[in-house]
Amino acid sequence: MKNLLIKLYYMLIISSLLSFPQRLEAQNKEEDTSRHLGITKEIIATTLKENRGYKMLSELCEIGPRLSGSDNSLTAIKWAEKKLTEIGCDSVWLQPVMVPVWERGDVESAEIKFSDSNSKNLSIASLGGSIGTPPDGITAKVLEVQNFKQLEMLKEEAAGKIIFFNRPFDNSLVNTFTAYGNAVDQRVYGAAEAAKVGGVAAIVRSVTSKYDNTPHVGVMFYSDTVKQVPTAAIGLIDADFLSAKLKENPDLELTLKMDCKNLPEAQSFNVIGEISGSEFPDEILLVGGHFDSWDKGDGAHDDGAPCIQTMEVLDIFKRLNIKPKRTIRCVLFINEENGSRGAKAYAKETDSLKLNHLAAIEADRGIGTPRGFYVETDSLRLKKLQAWLPLLNYANIEWIKSGGSGADISHIKNSKALFGFVPVFQRYFDYHHSANDLFEEVHPREMELGTAAMAILVYLLSEEGL
Repeated sequence: MKNLLIKLYYMLIISSLLSFPQRLEAQNKEEDTSRHLGITKEIIATTLKENRGYKMLSELCEIGPRLSGSDNSLTAIKWAEKKLTEIGCDSVWLQPVMVPVWERGDVESAEIKFSDSNSKNLSIASLGGSIGTPPDGITAKVLEVQNFKQLEMLKEEAAGKIIFFNRPFDNSLVNTFTAYGNAVDQRVYGAAEAAKVGGVAAIVRSVTSKYDNTPHVGVMFYSDTVKQVPTAAIGLIDADFLSAKLKENPDLELTLKMDCKNLPEAQSFNVIGEISGSEFPDEILLVGGHFDSWDKGDGAHDDGAPCIQTMEVLDIFKRLNIKPKRTIRCVLFINEENGSRGAKAYAKETDSLKLNHLAAIEADRGIGTPRGFYVETDSLRLKKLQAWLPLLNYANIEWIKSGGSGADISHIKNSKALFGFVPVFQRYFDYHHSANDLFEEVHPREMELGTAAMAILVYLLSEEGL
């Protein structure tokens, strides 16, 4: 019995010694997070109480939508430059970028006639980059299809017709970005595919989760190998109406009129502001989003409010007198919506200067309650980042996991981590690229809590590195 007790005693000692490194690591992690707890809580309390970013968003939305190359976009760029200066950034500058220019025009109509005295105008909006119709419009029969494969199968019937792409946004999916991705090809490439089979125009069911009659626009691309034909989005209610009428009368004709046009490229700018690091100024922590928007609504969710959130990250450091160890840089990229010229110009210049981007965070999923961060990094750094979750939990961040970051920061080379901020996005495609995207649809607490989440992550990256 005595020998058994001695044996158990030594086993307990060995077990304790073996587990000591793990316990020490856990204790060190707890100490690392606890010493940042005060700043974490102060960041959250300040953003939620003062609503400064939400007030800035109100000013931005008064300017109106910000399609790159437009007068509104230049007004907004000057406004952002002034705001970053007022925040107290150590440096603020504009980076020149040449951008495409497209104008919607004043004429957008689609009319179907049932008789000489009976007709209906459908709710449409030209897609970005489309050419216009002749002044008298295009009148033709309509061929409805669900996808490009079906169009190819029906190509003998397609010549001389307006091709109506009517594949719906799949609301059965939990992930609305997956539903969007599954439907958006018809908007982007529908005109080119229609032209391949002899179609004279294309109409595309709006890619949206909301059942209303508001057209949702966005970029489209032509092919160099086929004729360019005009293309427009149609509201869901009228898309279903048109589909029903085509079943009753397959020979129904539609008259499409649009006067949109592409113009020569114009000078625009990325807006950049930064706070210099006190210990490692050459290590850059970038936060940003795309400052342009489509020309419907205010561009509040896409991507005005997220851009303001990244500006307020710098503002909160200044308000709370937090002196970052590493340089924090806010970049408002121009032309993400129809060319990504701003992101490409930024990446090219910073690569040539061999700047060291330790990490970059992009916000481009609208405004909702914070949920997590997707990150492109290696497994060891991911483990380190996940150890900060006890602090990020205070701002409602539940997870950090591997995933895609963002369209703009993806062009940056050699960063150790690229983050995509993820709020709840169930309603995002209700607003996306439409007249529904208004300041009034942004909730101040959701917006400010998202700002706090990004500010806490930037603070931890600044203090702890990667």
